[in-house]
Amino acid sequence: MSRRWRPSYERSRASARTEFDRLPNDEAVRLAYNILLRREPDPSGAAYYTQLLDDGAISRWTMVENLMSSPECQSVEFSDLLSSMHLSRNQFVRTLPKAARILDLGGTDQADEQGALVSLGYPYDFERLTVVDLPPDDRHDIYRAGVWKHTESKRGPVDYAHHSMTDLSAYDEGQFDLVYSGQSIEHVTEEEGEEVFEEVHRVLDRRGWFCLDTPNGPPWRLIGPELINPDHKIEYSHAQLSASLEKHGFEVVEAKGLNYVGTSIAEGVFDEREAARNIGLYDDPESCLHLAYKCRRVPT
Repeated sequence: MSRRWRPSYERSRASARTEFDRLPNDEAVRLAYNILLRREPDPSGAAYYTQLLDDGAISRWTMVENLMSSPECQSVEFSDLLSSMHLSRNQFVRTLPKAARILDLGGTDQADEQGALVSLGYPYDFERLTVVDLPPDDRHDIYRAGVWKHTESKRGPVDYAHHSMTDLSAYDEGQFDLVYSGQSIEHVTEEEGEEVFEEVHRVLDRRGWFCLDTPNGPPWRLIGPELINPDHKIEYSHAQLSASLEKHGFEVVEAKGLNYVGTSIAEGVFDEREAARNIGLYDDPESCLHLAYKCRRVPT
């Protein structure tokens, strides 16, 4: 980057200062390298970025973004499985189709009133998002937080409806362009899941989208009980879930896997490190920790 070139958005950023902003430039560079690349800065890199900051050519946060987008940062291996899985889901949600009227089944984010779909990075503005989740008293203890009613998210208005996702009778036929089920179909039994699929087919527009992600049963059954969610009723295999979706009137347009664990499956021993480092979407869903589908409603 030229030290003289400074894009206009650099000058328009918020002026709120953090402790990071108050560090001397060389210390800010060192801290960014330590956190993002997990190493000390090499002399040439330290000199380059420190000089850019001294010249006012870029901001501290642009320096951070430069490091975040570098091949080295992209290749840093995650060690925390939950963080890795969350990032994979971020990537999947960003590929979901554009829709105006959205229903999110089980989409409460306990830390963010905007809901899981928005907080995971859904990239499009919408007319309305309805999040369906159980009333607080009907939820497992680990999901009691995050009881919202309405909010204006950065993508559009979000309303909450507190009832079971097996009963969508409150919604008209063809009311939604997109129904999303993110890590929720495993929280009802297989029989209840069939009710959900029937109801989703009914409330979707003629060629609407049904997208979902859920644990892949076979590799999860290799994991010790300490990582198994106590509220799960079923964890589907790829063959089982895709067959059920097709049975209930959906065309599986795209089937992906999240967090590749092919070696763990082949050896019959779960390696958490393999799952954590293999972030992203893969074309081999059966060899991944999670299943992720984009389906179209087949008109009846």
